[in-house]
Amino acid sequence: SENPSVTLFREYLRIDTVHPKPDYDAAVQFLERVGTDLGLACQKVEVCQGRVVLVLTWQGTNPRLRSILLNSHTDVVPVFEEHWTYPPFEAVKDSQGNIYARGAQDMKCVSIQYLEAIRRLKNEGKSFARTIHLTFVPDEEVGGHKGMEMFVKRPEFKALNVGFAMDEGLASPSDTFSVFYGERSPWWIKVKCMGSPGHGSRFISNTAAEKMHKVINSFLAFRESEKQRLKSDSSLTLGDVTSLNMTMLEGGVSFNVVPSEMAASFDIRIPPTVDLKAFEEQVATWCRSAGDGVTYEFHQKCMDQHITSTEESDPWWKAFSGVCRDMKLQFKLEIFSGATDSRYIRAVRYPAIGFSPMNRTPVLLHDHNEFLNEQVFLRGIEIYACLLTALASVPPLPAE
Repeated sequence: SENPSVTLFREYLRIDTVHPKPDYDAAVQFLERVGTDLGLACQKVEVCQGRVVLVLTWQGTNPRLRSILLNSHTDVVPVFEEHWTYPPFEAVKDSQGNIYARGAQDMKCVSIQYLEAIRRLKNEGKSFARTIHLTFVPDEEVGGHKGMEMFVKRPEFKALNVGFAMDEGLASPSDTFSVFYGERSPWWIKVKCMGSPGHGSRFISNTAAEKMHKVINSFLAFRESEKQRLKSDSSLTLGDVTSLNMTMLEGGVSFNVVPSEMAASFDIRIPPTVDLKAFEEQVATWCRSAGDGVTYEFHQKCMDQHITSTEESDPWWKAFSGVCRDMKLQFKLEIFSGATDSRYIRAVRYPAIGFSPMNRTPVLLHDHNEFLNEQVFLRGIEIYACLLTALASVPPLPAE
């Protein structure tokens, strides 16, 4: 008696695409099988050794028009099984219809909702002027460097002739859906402090630890100020402020040896309203103030701050928001607090919206006992079917 779309969703969830050894081949074979069943054209693009982007295409009646791109990633983050009520790759459904599995929210649900929305539209005999492409990409959960970041630079991506893209969003515990039109820039910074070594029984001057203390104080004082700014202004969301966390601390060889070098690593996420050059100068000032021999290096430094238009004069946004109004979907526009593959799409100047139709759902991406209710999942298919109808029917633009 289970809805076939739910059955397909649970089948996909059982494919173990968890890092560090995701079974990408099984995922691609499964998705290719579904795409073929739907009569979609299939293309596989190996962006580097062992990393394949699967492209499924529903050809429009006017291929010259710019296309709609539906993106999702196939990989999922690791699990700690001892904290799960049900095995995380069995897709158990409880008596309330909650489906428990890693990837239930992030983001295998969206992949299947895309496909099932197309199935519904095709069964209704619909066709559209604009082509719809679905891309299933690897490695998003480890930065997308061997996935979407490489794919957008390839001729196969350019040949998709993208006009507008949709990618993942977040669940929302309330009735209101979250819609993301931009992202914070992720910066991963490692600060190294060099100092005088010596015996642990002495008061050594100019130590690495003293300098590191000053560095940490400066970084965490800024963290506290941004935390308080978010707390004191109810109009702000997490994506509107700069988050900063110290994530690694290194140094030392023995209890009785003062080390000559210490290092701290920081994960910083910066909203598009912040001047990135000015922020880096602030980082440099914190390091200079800590003393001589203090340096920093970037392990990730995203400088793109493009956002997608949410003006009603924009034809893509008008189509998206019009569906929300027609379906009486309450939504809130936000800057995404983390980082998704949308940033690579926006960086090559294509508008992208992050949206996962999951309201009345706790945010459990990367958390234990990740689940999605089957009714919320099925409602999402209906929402996507309406969105695709509107987006793929946007009239020819002046540039077309």
